[in-house]
Amino acid sequence: MLDKTYDAASVEPRIYETWEKAEAFKAGAGAKDGADAFTIVIPPPNVTGSLHMGHALNNTLQDILVRWKRMQGYDVLWQPGTDHAGIATQMVVERELAADNKPSRRDMGREAFVERVWEQKRKSEGTILGQLKRLGASCDWSRTEFTMSPNLSDAVLKVFVDLYKEGLIYKSKRLVNWDPKFETAISDLEVENIETDGHMWHFKYPLAGGETYEYVEKDEDGNVTLRETRDYISIATTRPETMLGDGAVAVHPGDERYKPIIGKLCEIPVGPKEHRRLIPIITDEYPDPDFGSGAVKITGAHDFNDYQVALRGKIPMYRLMDTQGAMRADGAPYSEEAKKAQAIIDGAEMTINEIDEINIVPDELRGLDRFAARKRVIDQITAEGLAVMVPADHPDVAWMKGKAPEWDDKGKAKVQKLGDDEEGPAELPMVESKKIMQPFGDRSKVVIEPMLTDQWFVDAKTLAEPALRAVQDGDTKFVPGNWDKTYYNWLNDIQPWCISRQLWWGHQIPVWYDEEGNEYCAMSEEEAVEMSGGKTLKRDEDVLDTWFSSALWPFSTLGWPHQTPELERYYKTDVLITGFDIIFFWVARMMMQGIHFMKEVPFHTVYINSIVVDKNGKKMSKSLGNVLDPLDLIASYGADATRYALASQEVQGRRTLRMSDQAAEGGQRFATKLWNAARFAEMNGCGRVEGFDPSSASHTLNRWIATEMGKCIAEVTKALEDYRFNDASGGIYRFTWNTFCDWYLELAKPIFNGDDVAAKAETRATAAWAIDEILKVLHPFMPFLTEELWERLGDEGQKADKLLMLSAWPKPLVSDETAAGEINWLVDLISEIRSVRAEMNIPAGAKVQLVVVGANDVTKSRIATHEPAIQRLARAEDISTADTAPAGSAQIIIGEATICLPLAGVIDLAAEKARLSKDAGKLEADISKIEKKLSNPKFVEKAPDEVVAGEREKVAESKEKLDKINVALSRLAEIGQ
Repeated sequence: MLDKTYDAASVEPRIYETWEKAEAFKAGAGAKDGADAFTIVIPPPNVTGSLHMGHALNNTLQDILVRWKRMQGYDVLWQPGTDHAGIATQMVVERELAADNKPSRRDMGREAFVERVWEQKRKSEGTILGQLKRLGASCDWSRTEFTMSPNLSDAVLKVFVDLYKEGLIYKSKRLVNWDPKFETAISDLEVENIETDGHMWHFKYPLAGGETYEYVEKDEDGNVTLRETRDYISIATTRPETMLGDGAVAVHPGDERYKPIIGKLCEIPVGPKEHRRLIPIITDEYPDPDFGSGAVKITGAHDFNDYQVALRGKIPMYRLMDTQGAMRADGAPYSEEAKKAQAIIDGAEMTINEIDEINIVPDELRGLDRFAARKRVIDQITAEGLAVMVPADHPDVAWMKGKAPEWDDKGKAKVQKLGDDEEGPAELPMVESKKIMQPFGDRSKVVIEPMLTDQWFVDAKTLAEPALRAVQDGDTKFVPGNWDKTYYNWLNDIQPWCISRQLWWGHQIPVWYDEEGNEYCAMSEEEAVEMSGGKTLKRDEDVLDTWFSSALWPFSTLGWPHQTPELERYYKTDVLITGFDIIFFWVARMMMQGIHFMKEVPFHTVYINSIVVDKNGKKMSKSLGNVLDPLDLIASYGADATRYALASQEVQGRRTLRMSDQAAEGGQRFATKLWNAARFAEMNGCGRVEGFDPSSASHTLNRWIATEMGKCIAEVTKALEDYRFNDASGGIYRFTWNTFCDWYLELAKPIFNGDDVAAKAETRATAAWAIDEILKVLHPFMPFLTEELWERLGDEGQKADKLLMLSAWPKPLVSDETAAGEINWLVDLISEIRSVRAEMNIPAGAKVQLVVVGANDVTKSRIATHEPAIQRLARAEDISTADTAPAGSAQIIIGEATICLPLAGVIDLAAEKARLSKDAGKLEADISKIEKKLSNPKFVEKAPDEVVAGEREKVAESKEKLDKINVALSRLAEIGQ
C-alpha cells in the first residue's frame, strides 16, 4: 500500500540512485533499433559554481526534452560537463589563499598556483554536478567533460593553431575592457554598467599662441543668442585624469560655432606650463552639437568612442595607466616625453607601439591612483583659471550650496556649505552633478578602465559571415523567432574578438617567441623549437578567454579533433537551451566555430529561456535579499515541485519568469493530488492489468476518460514539439487534476461501490491504465514522483517490466466522441450549477430543484442516465421537465436546453442583490482609484517596476471579480422579472 503522504525528501535520492544503477542515463538507453539520435549539450556551469535559479530553469527544460525524447525511442545523449571559468575560478582560489594567510599567487609562482587551482577543481566539481543530479538531470554522467581536460585542450590548441595559420587569429594593440584588480582584459559580458552618482567638469583648452575667434550661438530660428570673442574651446568630461592623454579635440563638421578654429591647435590645460602639449581641433561625425559644448576631447587609449574617432582621424593614442589603474611611472621624464608627443603633432611618424612607449603623465602625477590623479588635475586646472565659470546661482551648480567643493582622492566631492555670515563667490566652476553609467567588473567590483593593450584577436567578421547565413537560410532557427534579430544585429556589427586574458588559469596561448620577438605558433613547444631552427624560446604568458574553449563545446565534447564514432553519431546536436544574454558570447561563437571546423551548424534549434526573477518581477540579488536558492526549494517542496513550478511558468517569448516559494508550493500540491488519487485508486482495487486495452472498454465513463487521455497526450506532445513548456505542463495538469481526479474518480465512485462486477472490473482496469498514462506524460516534468508511483502501483497489480523513464511515450488509443460528448455534457452541467450556487450565495448544504426546459430526447436520456450523479454532485433534490421556466428561477443554457434553479425560499433575493451591489460598488471605486494612479505618467515613471506591475494586477483581479458579480446581478434581475 502507498504511504498516506508522499515524502519527496526520502523518495527522490533513492529513485535517482535506481536510475544510475540501471545506467538509464547513458547514451542510447531505451532506444529503439535503428533510432535517430537526439543530442543536447549542457551549457557547462562554472566548475566552482553552485546551482542557482537560472541553472534550475535551464536544466529543467533540457531534462524535460531529454526524458521525452528518450521515451519516444530516440538514441538520446545529454552531454554534461563543466567550464574552467578562468577569471571566476582564479578569483575563488586567490580569495581562499588570502583567507588562509597562504602565499599569494605571485609569491607561489605560476606552476604551483595552477596546481593549486587544479586541486580546487577536483574538490568542487562534484558540488555543481551533485546539485544537478538533485534536480533530476538525466545526463550521461559517464561522458562528463571539462573544458581543460586533455582532449578538449587538444581541441583548443588545434583550433588556435589552425586559425592562426589561416590568418584568422592575430596579435594587435587595441582597446579592451581592463580590470585593474585582476589585471586582465575582460569581455563585455563581465562588465556591469551601473548608474552611479558622478560629475561632469567643464574646462577650457586655450588656443595656441593666444589666437581668438568669434563664438556665436543661435536659436532654432537662426537668431543670435550669444556672441563673444574667445581664446579657448571648452570641453566637458566625467574623467578629468584622462585629459592627460588627449590626442585631439573633435567637433561636428556641421557645427558653425567652431568653423573658424577647425585645424587650429589648442593646449591641454594641465601639466607643467613650459611643456604643455598642443593638440589639433578636428571634425568628426561623432560629436553631438546639441550635447554640452559640442566639443569632445579625444582620448583614444581610454574610451571606446574616442578610439574609433582616433582610428578614423589617425590621432595618436597615449596610454596613461598601468595594469593596476595607477598613473604610469615608467619612461623618461615628462619634459622629454612631451617633446616626443609634440613631434607627432609637428609631423613625425611613429608606430602605435612607439607611441604606446611614450609616458605623457606629468612627473608629479606618476604612480598615483587614477582617482587621486583626478583630484590633482581638477585642482591644477581650477587654480590656473581654466575651469569654465558660471554665476553662483546657475542651476547646474546649485548642488554646491554656494561654494566650490573639495575633491577627495577617490574623485568624490566634499560639499563646503557657506557659514551663516559667509558671503559666497559670484562665480563657481561649472561642474554638473549627475547620474552616469559607470562600468564595473562583475566579479572585482572595481571601475573598469578602457585601455589600449596588446592582445590576441580572432577575425570574427570573417567567421561571422557563414554563421549569419546559416540562420538566414533556416539551418538554425531561434525559438522564439524574434531573437534572430538580436543575433543579426550583433553579427552585422561584429568587432574583432579579444581572446587573450592576463591570467594563469586557463589554456595558455600556444605561441612562443625568440629573443628578436618572432612568433612561432605550434601544438607543442617541441614543434615550435623545431620551427625556429632550434632557438631558445619563451611562451606567451596569456591564457585564452573562457568563451574560446566553450565555443567548441558541441564538437570537442564528442571527441574532436579525433574522428570518433560519437562525433559521427551525435553531431550536429539538436537543441541548445540558453539565455538571451549569451546569444553573442556563446551561441554565435559556437555557430562560427562549428561551421568553420565541422562544416555544419552545431544545432538546428536555439531555444531562449526566460530569466528567473523574484515574485515581484525584480532581478534576484543578494543585496536585495530576494535570492531564491533552488536547493532550499528542493529541500522544502521537492525537486519535482520545483521543476514543475519552473516549467509551468516558462512562457515562450516572455523575458522573465517570476519564481517564488508559493509557486513551488503549488507544484507540491499537484504532486500530493496525484499521490492521493493513486492511493484512492489503490484502495478501490485499481491495479495494473496485463494486456489491458482501453479501446475494449464498453462503459461510457471509461471510454470518455480514454478519449480525454488521448487528447491530453496529443496536446502535450504538440506543445513539446513546439517548445511551449507552460502549455505542455498545463495540459497534463488540467487532465490530471480536473478531468481525472475531480471528475473521473468522482463519477467512478458509485461503480467502485456498486454490485456490477463487470463494470467494476473494467473501471478498475481503466483507472489503473489511465494512471499509468498520466505517469508517462507527466514523467518529463515530475520524474521522481512518477517513477515511484510507476513502481509502487505494481504492488497491487501487474508489475512494470522496465523503468518508467525507459518506457514508451504514449499514443492516443481511443477516440469516442459520443462518449466524450455525453460525459463532457454532464461535467458542464454540474459545473454550471455549482457556479450559480456560488454566485447566488446558496448555502452549501441546501439542496435545490432543477427544472429542465426545451430538452431534446438525447438530453432527456442523459439526464435519466446520470440523475444520481447530478443529484449527488450538484446538490439537487429533484429533477423535472417543464415547457416554461418557473418564476423566480436562475437559468443556465446547456446545449439546446435551459436548466432552471427555482430560488424562491432558498435565498433572500433582495438581501443578496444588496450584498452584491455593495461589493460591486467597492470594486468599482478601487478600480477607478488605481486606474487614476496608473494614468499619471509621473507615477509610472518613478515607481519601481514591480509596484506598477502590482497595481496593474490589482486592477485585472478586481475587474475579474466585478465581472462575476455583474453576472450574478444579471441572474438576480432575470429572477425578479
